[in-house]
Amino acid sequence: MGEIDLLRDRAGEGDAEEQFRLALRYDNADGVPRDPVAAANWYRFAAEQDHAQAQFHLGLMLHSGDVGFERDDKAAVDWFTRAAGQGLADAQFNLALMYYNGEGVANDDASAFKWFSSAASQGHAKAQFNLGVLYANGHGVEVDYRECYQLWLIASMQGEANAHANLAMMRDKLTTTEAEAAQSAAVDWANQHAE
Repeated sequence: MGEIDLLRDRAGEGDAEEQFRLALRYDNADGVPRDPVAAANWYRFAAEQDHAQAQFHLGLMLHSGDVGFERDDKAAVDWFTRAAGQGLADAQFNLALMYYNGEGVANDDASAFKWFSSAASQGHAKAQFNLGVLYANGHGVEVDYRECYQLWLIASMQGEANAHANLAMMRDKLTTTEAEAAQSAAVDWANQHAE
């Protein structure tokens, strides 16, 4: 019996982690032909057992309208919400984008702010950049250029290109004291989160 057969057997017995691993195999054509319908089915089995990564991946498939089924942003929001509630930063980030763009839900900058903040606090660089955008534009929060600059510094230190590209523009909006305070806070954050 091969590795995939063993994985199918364990997944078929109801093991959520094995169901997720099998879904990944079908999703990524890893040892089996790519089959998005099978991937979605196995993700759903695991997701219904509160497997956060499976919930997130199922949400991604539903949002993209992967081959074999229709795009369903409302269902994607439901799965992202379940995974985000378990603390999964990628799901929080995607849920924030859905709220910000009004996909599957009404546009809600306050909810986007909440979920970008949750993901950003876990070190999610794209969430830090997007949270900075909210601060820069006053979407869901009062305009705060210093907070934006600090978030973009942190995201930039993690390789987020959009944050890096916009630092100088935001720096020009701050006094020297504000910029130095943001830089100090960003360095403190980086030191606290160094591996």
